[in-house]
Amino acid sequence: MTKVSYQTMFGAIVLILGTLLLLRSTGIYDTIQLLEYIPSLFILLGLYALWKSKFSSFSGPIILIVIFTILQLLTLDLISWEAIASWWPLLIIVIGIGILTDRKSRLSVFRKSTETVDLFAVFGGVSSASNSKNFRGGDITAIFGGIDLDLRDSSIEKPPAKISIVSLFGGVDLKVPEKWQIESEVMPILGGVEDERPRSSIRRESGAEKPDLMVTGFVAFGGLSIKD
Repeated sequence: MTKVSYQTMFGAIVLILGTLLLLRSTGIYDTIQLLEYIPSLFILLGLYALWKSKFSSFSGPIILIVIFTILQLLTLDLISWEAIASWWPLLIIVIGIGILTDRKSRLSVFRKSTETVDLFAVFGGVSSASNSKNFRGGDITAIFGGIDLDLRDSSIEKPPAKISIVSLFGGVDLKVPEKWQIESEVMPILGGVEDERPRSSIRRESGAEKPDLMVTGFVAFGGLSIKD
């Protein structure tokens, strides 16, 4: 069974939210009752992130689930702000458990030989590496979090490989082999995209051949850094 990527799910949620807001703002249809259940979509995204990572990434998805569960209960008038004021330390406990769990999982970075990557970080950090000999690309999504992807042991049989990046209030560090030619089409929105690799005579002249890796997407209130 083909797994849905994180970017596909997040993009679908944003599309649904935008459509409902447009219908309401233009007076075509009053979608206020449907908008009340938008937090549930983010809860599902958090649950999916837990399941897809096999609970190896814990703190970010759990924080996402807790925050939007509280928002959902508030919008449905099932809890009050007074109740939140009494139980808010529970969120600190959840964050602490998540930090300890994620620290244990980050002690060693697993190098995967899969041809594609699908990385998702929310309210936390994710580190991953690939040693695939036929790397083809993938998706990277960082929301209030950071992602570190190491491709220095990878190679590409049929260039270009393509990576799509969505970073909102987050950062992405991309480490690539020295000889790779990178073509970036990432749009920065109050953010930055920087190729920090030193210039080298080994690296091919830009435009001489197809790039080894194409990086697309957008970075808003965050940054993308390319290193070797």
